[in-house]
Amino acid sequence: MEAARGGRRVVRAVSGDPGLDTYAAEEMLACVAAGVPFEVVPGVAAAVGVPAYAGVPLRDAQGADVRFVDARTASDRCWTEVGASDGTVVVSTSLDSVASAAGELVAAGRKPDTPMTVTVAGTTTRQRTWSATLGTIAQTLKQAKVLPSPEGGRPVIAVVGERSAAAQRDQLSWFESKPLFGWKVLVPRTKEQAASLSDQLRSYGAVPHEVPTIAVEPPRTPQQMERAVKGLVTGRYEWIAFTSVNAVKAVREKFEEYGLDARAFAGIKVAAVGESTAKALIAFGVKPDLVPSGEQSAAGLLEDWPPYDPVFDPIDRVFLPRADIATETLVAGLIELGWEVDDVTAYRTVRASPPPADTREAIKGGGFDAVLFTSSSTVRNLVGIAGKPHNVTVIACIGPATAKTAEEHGLRVDVMAPEPSVHKLAEALANFGLRRRAAAQEAGDPVTRPSERRPGARRRRTT
Repeated sequence: MEAARGGRRVVRAVSGDPGLDTYAAEEMLACVAAGVPFEVVPGVAAAVGVPAYAGVPLRDAQGADVRFVDARTASDRCWTEVGASDGTVVVSTSLDSVASAAGELVAAGRKPDTPMTVTVAGTTTRQRTWSATLGTIAQTLKQAKVLPSPEGGRPVIAVVGERSAAAQRDQLSWFESKPLFGWKVLVPRTKEQAASLSDQLRSYGAVPHEVPTIAVEPPRTPQQMERAVKGLVTGRYEWIAFTSVNAVKAVREKFEEYGLDARAFAGIKVAAVGESTAKALIAFGVKPDLVPSGEQSAAGLLEDWPPYDPVFDPIDRVFLPRADIATETLVAGLIELGWEVDDVTAYRTVRASPPPADTREAIKGGGFDAVLFTSSSTVRNLVGIAGKPHNVTVIACIGPATAKTAEEHGLRVDVMAPEPSVHKLAEALANFGLRRRAAAQEAGDPVTRPSERRPGARRRRTT
């Protein structure tokens, strides 16, 4: 109230829907009394949202009655009423009270063979759902070795009813059946580089953890880069070729230092390797004239690069801003096509600082389910700053060269991208996860994450 009266905008966040919050109405009345205007933003109650994430629709085409019960405050009369009905019952309870809630419903008239689902940690990547009946749920949870958390257990959502679609949960479970559900995936890239890749991993149900292995720094001597940028403006070059987002960033920063913008590229042909590089150029205001039609690499660019023709090309020089550790493939190929190349160090790549101690321990101890290696340098640098990933961790590599480096460091390569693309790499890991899940189900084994298989790993799910 004090902040609101002082002209501040105040957000009062509640768990679930404000209409079901115990104190929301009281606080709104206090706002009215104090003359403080307010708005209410409806939310999704856990009793509705969690079953949706568990693949348990609460109503069918016949429109079954749905009752909601908070087992922590329910009276005997409440249990009697919901037990006598034939509708779906959604029970908010705690893990150690699930069996007693089932007993209350049976005592009130529900049949022991009535389908029941129990979901813990709903809507998070720790979500787990068990299907049973009122009469068997206690034994099901015991066999699964499910224990309440030490602090007494967070809310658990149980759904009971013949018409709640609990029996079809195997087909309707869309969230927990994602290919990498709950997998903790190490992404050895900076946050800027990893953004779209991490989003893709989340769409597969994974929890990405970004760890930079390479830091980008300016060249030790900036004069070469300064001369090249001035030459770009004065018409020294016919082409400029960008092979990475970092190269685009380096040139853009130098442009801004000189007060230049994308108009300085007028009359110059621009080439880019990779979708990310092309997007970075477009964001700068430059549309690439040439992007490899096939493999997104220096070799792929050379396949599409035109040979120098003195009739059509008034200038025979190419500006190539790149990293200090880049290979000579592109330079040699352009010279063979008749071009002169100004091969300029636009930035240096150095090994990043080690990650926090708990991350290093998780890498070496098998706390990660998978790691995505996008280049040979990420393999070398990760091992150098954090140690070698545990042998239970799934190793995914972007291509043969990266896989060879991983194997040289004693790592078993489990997944390789069908083409050198970070997004194809993530897709390949997802397909690996699907095959692994299918094999476990076919064998009648529980579906577990790779990290749960390491010696000493906790096999018990808690809330």
